[in-house]
This record gives sequence, structure tokens and C-alpha cells, in this order.
Amino acid sequence: MGTCYQSFSEGEQGMQKEIQADVIIVGGGVGGCAAALAAAKMGKTVIMTEETLWLGGQLTSQAVPPDEHPWIEQFGCTRSYRQFRDGVRRYYRDHFPLSQKARQSAYLNPGNGGVSRLCHEPRAALAVIEQLLAPHVHSSRVIILREHKPVSAEVDGDRIRSATVEHVHTGERIVLCAPYFLDATELGDLLPLTGCEYVTGAESKRQTGEPHAVDGDPQPLDMQAITYCFAMDYLSGEDHTIDKPREYTFWRDYRANFWPNRQLHWNSPNPITLQSVDRTLFPEPGKPSLWTYRRIIDREQFAPGTFASDISLVNWPHNDYWLGPICEVPQKEIAKHVESAKQLSLSLLYWMQTEAPRHDGGIGYPGLRLRRDVVGTADGLAMYPYVRESRRIAAEFTVLEQHISPSALAEIEGERGVSSSWPVSGPLTAPAFTDSVGIGAYRIDLHPSTGGLNYIDIASLPFQIPLGALIPKRMDNLLAAAKNLGVTHITNGCYRLHPVEWNIGEAAGYLAAYCLTNDLKPAYVRNDRKQLTSFQALLISQGIELAWPAIKAL
Repeated sequence: MGTCYQSFSEGEQGMQKEIQADVIIVGGGVGGCAAALAAAKMGKTVIMTEETLWLGGQLTSQAVPPDEHPWIEQFGCTRSYRQFRDGVRRYYRDHFPLSQKARQSAYLNPGNGGVSRLCHEPRAALAVIEQLLAPHVHSSRVIILREHKPVSAEVDGDRIRSATVEHVHTGERIVLCAPYFLDATELGDLLPLTGCEYVTGAESKRQTGEPHAVDGDPQPLDMQAITYCFAMDYLSGEDHTIDKPREYTFWRDYRANFWPNRQLHWNSPNPITLQSVDRTLFPEPGKPSLWTYRRIIDREQFAPGTFASDISLVNWPHNDYWLGPICEVPQKEIAKHVESAKQLSLSLLYWMQTEAPRHDGGIGYPGLRLRRDVVGTADGLAMYPYVRESRRIAAEFTVLEQHISPSALAEIEGERGVSSSWPVSGPLTAPAFTDSVGIGAYRIDLHPSTGGLNYIDIASLPFQIPLGALIPKRMDNLLAAAKNLGVTHITNGCYRLHPVEWNIGEAAGYLAAYCLTNDLKPAYVRNDRKQLTSFQALLISQGIELAWPAIKAL
């Protein structure tokens, strides 16, 4: 049983702590946790860092119920991701007084939210992730450094020698040394620190040939909106109005030139057609309800009195923030955008409490209560913004719209009888990658961007994850383990979702372990047929699906 090795050495600021392991994973989000599980299962020692208090990224610190494909209950994810999903259901079955109907449901959905077959609280996801990691943490095979972020790296040619991380509150620094480094951060933080070549923002049609890429020059600062999610319940007859947010007047009056109305308004665009849609807070006949959209607790699923109200997670078009990016710009500008994104979410809540038109003709819902406990913060907003788009490695292989879009494929390969709707209407999937390390499925879903562009929401075919997208063109011991793989601004729109990011991280963890065991470089594993076949056999043995079965419309 391996353990991590700690030592102290003389540095520029005096004695500094060093920790050595087989694999360093920077970022403890969805991909990072999956990577740590994979490497530890293979007997490798792991140090994983996380900028917040909570592991789990999108599932926890960003407070986003899982976005998944329609076949998720039967197939289309890795064995360990299914263990996570089963664990969430078991968490509620074991610890909560469920209603008889809910307890009898094979596919318990605690929130009955419309966005997912498994809408749940961030704290439930956190508990399950920590349970999955517990054997490796207790054995000291995995060391987790919470509230640490990377600040520098030492590189020798094409190899990383060490990465230095800093505690976000105390400033204490630790040097992390290992043969392999995995970047599982939300923004690809290791890439600029190590000098790894990367891409940001929107590529141009001239660069990629993608039908939905931008015309003219590339736009490296044109990135998808971020969102500060929050949870709320509703106690009719009570007043839980928050203090008026500092930027409320701005956000109450703000309207983007591509938006159908003010942002603090019940209507917003249909992401596919861009036509304005009238929405309601609570369910009304003939109108989509925001309350049930990402509801994470449906009180009817539990014994009477367990919950005073449903709990709904607010990750809506109304609190998407697109006025500026939070990477590749000066730190002062990043801080301004982070704060303004928070102000937008708080302003949305305050507007709903005080000025929003009610379903009964009145004004405001003061009974809406900000649930700070649900997200674990004093301000009631998620610990970290929901980040949809990261820096992306210049990879051995980059996935383009032409690889996965039915309309783009039809243009290139001739009419194949592929429907532009999704889910697909027949057994078609995207063309196969010979170096597949997993599968995923979701629409190409891009939110409004910092470049002032509206939604891009187009069909995609169920796809594979190519190994070449995890491997940088030049760096020998750095792997992408999250949304920072070799995709474009367009294809990021379907490779960024929860089960896909989990699969990416898991494949990266197994690849690092495989390379260590066999003394090989990742690029060699991909480009040598014998080694690729052997590595893919390992993935299959560990419950990773490499190809889609025949799919029928649901």
C-alpha cells in the first residue's frame, strides 16, 4: 500500500513543505474526484487540491443538479458514476423519511426537477463523493488539500517538476511533486502556469471550419456566461426579504441588446429558437415553471413535516452573467466580474421578493427564503460560480462540430437521413474515434457569452471521448481531466456536462496510472496500437463504456 511522502526544504521564503506522490490532481471537482478514484484504485498515491471547502465542483460547490442524457438510467456512463448516482438515492433512502410512493420508486428523484432524473441537494452529493473516496483517504493513498489553489509551477522542458499551491486564506504554500500532473480545475489553471499551449474563447470559422464558429477573427475572450447559483424555499405569509443588493438598480434596469426584455423579468429566450417565452415562478397551466425546473427537494417525496417547503435551485437564464470573463484578464477585472455576478443573483432574488408580478395579480414574493445552509455559505450563494467554459489544451486531437453535429455531418458526408432533433430518432451515433476512452451525450448547449452573443443550442449525436483530446501536443506528464480537454468553444457545449466530465477525469486517472506502471508516455499509449488496445481493455474492465449501443428515440 503506497503512501504520500512529505518533506521540508529551504525555499525563497524560508522552510517550505513539499509533498510527493505518484499523481498530483489540481482541482477537486467532478473530473478531479473521478481521476483520484481511478488512480487510487490502480494503487497509485494521489494528492488532490480543491479551492473550496467542498469536493465535487458542479455537483456541490457550484450547486448544479446533474445535466444528463435520456438513457442515463440504463447505459451511457461509467460504473463509478453510476455508483455515485446510486449512492445519492441510497443516501436519501437510508437517512430520510420518504413517502411510501417515493420509497417504492426504483428511480427516486428527490427534487422531481424537470432538468434531471436525479435532482438532489449539494450536501447529498458531497456526502456520497466523500464516501467513495473514504477508503483511499483513510489509507493515506489519497491526500486532499482543501482551500488550496495553484500559484506557480516548475517546468523542465516538456515536463512539470512541481506545482506550488497556496492556502486561499492563510497564504501558506506547499510544493507538490509527482511524475504526473492532472489539471482538473474549473478554468484550466495549470495551463498558463506550466506554459502548456492552450486556447480560450471562440475559434473562428477560418480556424476550425465549424458552421457555428464566429466569422472573421477568433475571439479569445468570448466565453460563456457564469452563474452564481443559490437555493431557496417558499414560506407563504412570512417575510424573508434580503437587504437591497448594492447593484440592484443596475440589474433591475439592465437589458442586453440580444435579450427580449429586462434580465429581471419572467420571460427569457427559448435557447433553441431564441423566441421569447413567458415563464412563471410557480406552476401554472400552459406556462413553464421556473420553480420546478431545478427543484432539488420536492416535499411531497418525504413524510409530512420533513420539509416546510420544496427547495428550488436557481440556475436560470435570469442570473447568467455575461458582462465579462473571469480568466485571461487582470485580477482586478476578474474580481469585479465575480462580484457583479453575485450581485446579479442577489438582485434576482430581491426582485422576486419585492417587485416581481405575482401569479395572483399582486407584487413580490417576500416568503421566498434564501437557503444559506443548502450551499454552505454566509451570503447564500454557491461557493464557486458555475463555470461552463475553461481554458482548453492544444491537444493531440481536437473535437470539432463536424465530428458530432448531425447537420454538420450531413453537409460534409451527404444526406444521411439524420434528424436535427435530439434525442435522435434512430440508432445513429457520431462517427467512432478509434482511441475512445468513454462516451457522452447532450445537445451542443452554449449560453450567452461575454462577446454579446445569444444562445447557441443545436443538436448533437451521442459521441465518444477521444484519448487524443486529453493529451497536450507537447507536455509529457500533464493531462486534461475536466472541461479543459481538446474541444472547441462549440463542442465544449456538450463535453462540459456532469457525466462527461466525470468520464474525462476517470480516463485521465487511469491513463496516468497506466503510464506509471508501464513506464510509457501518454502520446505513445495513444499512438501505439498494442498499447492503446491494452489501455482500452483496462478501461472496459473498470466499467467504462467506450461505444454507444444502438439507440432508439425515447
